[in-house]
Amino acid sequence: MRIAQIARKTKETKIALTINLDGSGKANITTGIGFFDHMLVAFATHSGFDITLEAVGDLNVDCHHTVEDVGIVLGKAIAQALADKKGITRFAHCFLPMDEAMAFAAIDISGRGYCLFNAHYSFKNCAEYENDSTAEFMRALATNAAVTLHVGCLYGENDHHINEALFKSVARVFRVATQISGGEIPSTKGAL
Repeated sequence: MRIAQIARKTKETKIALTINLDGSGKANITTGIGFFDHMLVAFATHSGFDITLEAVGDLNVDCHHTVEDVGIVLGKAIAQALADKKGITRFAHCFLPMDEAMAFAAIDISGRGYCLFNAHYSFKNCAEYENDSTAEFMRALATNAAVTLHVGCLYGENDHHINEALFKSVARVFRVATQISGGEIPSTKGAL
């Protein structure tokens, strides 16, 4: 089983996460940010990863530190669970509609952390969640998982739908790219 546990504590956040890449999409998530919990449950469901996450952050400041630090911890856990990446599919892409919004994501589990993010919002927030935190989450996730991730929204009007389509499209590419489809490391270099 490809399982990892990560705990991280700073002056701003305290986070504990367990992930099973070969799960069924079960989620037990508490961050103190209702909308973010909703996005992370969608991520778990559509990636097929079982995720247990408890995060406590300085929400009296704003949600930024909590959202970014969860991205860091989730990325590290995925990287740890993937280990040597032997047999993974490695690449995946997805276009995902959510009502009027259309998001896309493409991934290369390359060993090189990089994120290109392109989405625009009509408002600053969805409830207490700050929309610009989505970009910070995706960057932290990609950097710490050591993957190349391109993610964006081609069009959309409703910020809730835009965010949800982004999280679900990223979940889908992780689902496909982490699947075992062979026996070798999928690289001409012999290592990722």
